[in-house]
Amino acid sequence: MSNGGKADFFTGGNGENGASEWRKWMLSVDAVFSCKLQIDRDSVRLVPRMGASKTDSLAPMNPENDIPILPEPFPPAPEAAIRTFAPDVVAKLENYGKQLATEGVIRGLIGPREVPRLWDRHLLNCAALAELIKPGERVADIGTGAGLPGLVLALVRTDIQIILVEPLQRRCDFLQEMILRFRFGSRVTVRRGKSNVIKPCEADVVTSRAVAALDKLAGWSLPHAKIGGRLLAMKGDRAAEELAAAGAALKPFGADVGATVLTCGQGWLETPVQVVCAVRTR
Repeated sequence: MSNGGKADFFTGGNGENGASEWRKWMLSVDAVFSCKLQIDRDSVRLVPRMGASKTDSLAPMNPENDIPILPEPFPPAPEAAIRTFAPDVVAKLENYGKQLATEGVIRGLIGPREVPRLWDRHLLNCAALAELIKPGERVADIGTGAGLPGLVLALVRTDIQIILVEPLQRRCDFLQEMILRFRFGSRVTVRRGKSNVIKPCEADVVTSRAVAALDKLAGWSLPHAKIGGRLLAMKGDRAAEELAAAGAALKPFGADVGATVLTCGQGWLETPVQVVCAVRTR
């Protein structure tokens, strides 16, 4: 690097692609921060806008120097994605992944350390759940957050309807932006509110991921399944253990009988997904 090093970071001396990404990120930061970026040759400073404070920002900050943490670069699509899905589906997943890696980090929807593992831990992990959903089914995703697994399911399965249930407004705003970006139309909708407060979704399938232990999750999710509808709760290695402990919570819905643990992504995911499946019978 020349001229002392710092100036080249903005002019491409550290790689044109890196500089371009940095400029895009700065524009995004300026859009959502309650402060503005003041840039000169050797430094970048955050200058609060009139009446705003740094605490208004949702972007993750470095506690040592009060500078926003720069998101990691979003990795290219892995072989597992390319082998499993059509090119147009991979492109859509990549588009969504880039939104999570930039806007998602800046808005605090995901942690910056999650970006390098977005494909394996989040996108493909959620896409595997589509194996358990039948054509034409109506899916309610409880506590969807940034759209995991709900938006991923909508991207890989154009034959299903998705209701994204989320209580936080800033997450709902992001979800609505993704609905517009991918032109889902009425096929994907957002319901803002807690799952135990909003009107039942009458869904064929109720999904969830990293929301709560199954004994609590059952009472939040099963009221949104129609009679005969299924709860599909994505769990890790403790799926069987959680299911064994949740019998009392499943019983009022008749979902304790026949409840089981299913596996998704076998043969193409390095770590297949464990899913608790329970059918509401009353």
